[in-house]
Amino acid sequence: MDMNGSERIEAPVDAVWKALNDPDILRQCIPGCEKLEKLSDTEMTATVALKVGPVKARFEGAVQLSNLDPPNSYTISGEGKGGMVGFAKGGADVSLAADGLDATILNYTVKADVGGKIAQLGSRLIDSTAKKLAGEFFSTFNKQVSAQLVP
Repeated sequence: MDMNGSERIEAPVDAVWKALNDPDILRQCIPGCEKLEKLSDTEMTATVALKVGPVKARFEGAVQLSNLDPPNSYTISGEGKGGMVGFAKGGADVSLAADGLDATILNYTVKADVGGKIAQLGSRLIDSTAKKLAGEFFSTFNKQVSAQLVP
């Protein structure tokens, strides 16, 4: 599953970049995220509980930042194992561009894949769930970052 999109964020590029690298902000924005801990500047561990159709799963795994070009772009990727349910892996290429002095356009390309029992739910259900989750993440991220700058 591949998906592209963009968000206009009412914050300068440096503030958006800082938020993209802040585990506390990311934890609040990732749907179902129970835990996100920073291990290094490019590695984190995560626990995420999700419901995909009739299946509830808790995924534990690693998150990696790569292709770092501060404050312009990076790739965030992760892979989680959900026990008997299967696995999920994916990532997003994220780029930032200034839109005037006080706003940023965040562009993203998301790729996701699942395997195991959860993959048997069918690609339409999985694709629609992945698109919904990605949309929720970027929308919530936009609200979080914009709200931080409101006096």
